[in-house]
Amino acid sequence: MAISTRTAQALRTLPKTELHLHIEGTLEPELALRLAERNGVTLPFDGLDDLRSRYHFADLQSFLDLYYQLMSVLRTREDFADLMFAYLTHAHEDGVRRAEIFFDPQVHMNNGLDYNLVLDGLQDGIARGRDAYGIDAALILSVVRDLPVESAQALLDAAAPRASELLAIGLDSAEVGYPPELFEQVYERAAGMGLHLVAHAGEEGPAEYIRQALDVLHVERIDHGVRIVDDPALVQRVAAEGIGLTVCPLSNLRLQVVDDVANVPIRQLLDAGVRVTVNSDDPAYFGGYIARNYTALAETGLPVTALATIAGNSIEACFAPEEGKAAMRAELERWKTEYADLLV
Repeated sequence: MAISTRTAQALRTLPKTELHLHIEGTLEPELALRLAERNGVTLPFDGLDDLRSRYHFADLQSFLDLYYQLMSVLRTREDFADLMFAYLTHAHEDGVRRAEIFFDPQVHMNNGLDYNLVLDGLQDGIARGRDAYGIDAALILSVVRDLPVESAQALLDAAAPRASELLAIGLDSAEVGYPPELFEQVYERAAGMGLHLVAHAGEEGPAEYIRQALDVLHVERIDHGVRIVDDPALVQRVAAEGIGLTVCPLSNLRLQVVDDVANVPIRQLLDAGVRVTVNSDDPAYFGGYIARNYTALAETGLPVTALATIAGNSIEACFAPEEGKAAMRAELERWKTEYADLLV
């Protein structure tokens, strides 16, 4: 269903946080080609139109194949700063007040880059975004689960001296066959470094992976988590414990987790009292940044009231200090007053 211009504007300005965003997944085709030229990297595509045509995926693995291939154009500190600032510009335009952002150092290190170069570049971009827009951002060190566990431990070796510059540890990439329990010791060590704990679970993997992430890794938030609806007892538990789910509707559609955005179980989870949030995952690949995910749900008939609840959930589920959360809650209340006519 079509939504009004006012509704679209309301959802774009709705104060929100983004909790499931891979910075490498914001690499737009135009920027990828520009960085390839800047760095002398040869890509096997016949220009922009050919590259754009590859952004159609049969499953998670077909997406990851292109995702990792394009990451090879990121070579310098400036590249990572430019990538981060470009994302934060989109986020600012979409009403994001805070972003908790995944990055994949193992892939960059395997491409011959130094961990500190990657971190420095991303922090440069965050500083630029803060100065330009006042947007709050923090980094989640993401473990690639289909690489050997020893690689994750080596990543923590590299990250440990600057652990204070990180917010959390996460777990991403191909899910099936790589259960959370494989990374128990990695997460124990990360917790000892003072990091928050999150993990991708229940996207293409079963609800059991969500249970493992909670019971074995002791995560505070579940990324994706849509398969939780296969386990009603687990839904009840997550609701009772206030565990956030960082759901990504357009990602689920593009990767054929669902055949229609209307079938992402947002309503079901909200009705069960689950702290559902909405995020964009890898927006350059999946058809839209965070506001587009909100409007896609509105187009299925999800009321603006429910979408405002989701934005409120995103504030509660983030790892910002209480002072920052209080400021965002106040902004959300002012937004509700401005758009009271839509909250019926």
